[in-house]
Amino acid sequence: MGVILRDVTRRYPGVTALAGVTLRITDGTAVALTGPSGSGKSTVLHLVGGMDRPDRGTVEVDGTALTARRMDAHRRGIGFVFQRFHLLPALTVLDNVLAPVLPRRVDFDRRARAAELLEAVGLAGRAAALPSELSGGQQQRVAISRALINRPGLLLADEPTGNLDSVTGREIIDLLLSLRERYGMTLLVATHDTEVAASCDRIVRLHDGRVIADDEITPADDVLERLGGLRP
Repeated sequence: MGVILRDVTRRYPGVTALAGVTLRITDGTAVALTGPSGSGKSTVLHLVGGMDRPDRGTVEVDGTALTARRMDAHRRGIGFVFQRFHLLPALTVLDNVLAPVLPRRVDFDRRARAAELLEAVGLAGRAAALPSELSGGQQQRVAISRALINRPGLLLADEPTGNLDSVTGREIIDLLLSLRERYGMTLLVATHDTEVAASCDRIVRLHDGRVIADDEITPADDVLERLGGLRP
């Protein structure tokens, strides 16, 4: 799914979260949103995900402008991954993955799809475990599986490595990128982590609700970043 924001402004009491942001994200790419706290990263995700609406401007996903009438259908076609895993503690791993699709009809085998996703994230043997029996990295893998149960064309991740150590965080971003390729999704990640951002195809930097830089990542850039962030 491609994403277009056109002159988007979002204000909250006492603060302008986004101020005239225009952004185009190509279908199938991995884009990192970076910037300090309060820069507007999460607001972009909320608007693209249909969890909020702009005060001015338009948000378009997969060629269609988001309107109040189609928000519910839109949200069902998008996956969300957050810093906090938001797993249901009384449910098993498998049931947590199934939770979003249990209340409604779907055109696929729910349990087969959940099992496929748990295998894809390396948790095929933990389907019967409870969240409390898993490490933080494993819980995030369950959350990622849950986000993909609807077969989304767009995956939104808000600080997905924020509660994890650096090694586990690296594993999670590598997993997200590999799943993006495997399932043909667009990936939009809000992150403070420079290594996470450098792993994406593109880095969009925000400050005070405005885009201040928009950089494509080339293989040479990636090598320099991994050697210590030394860019010419």
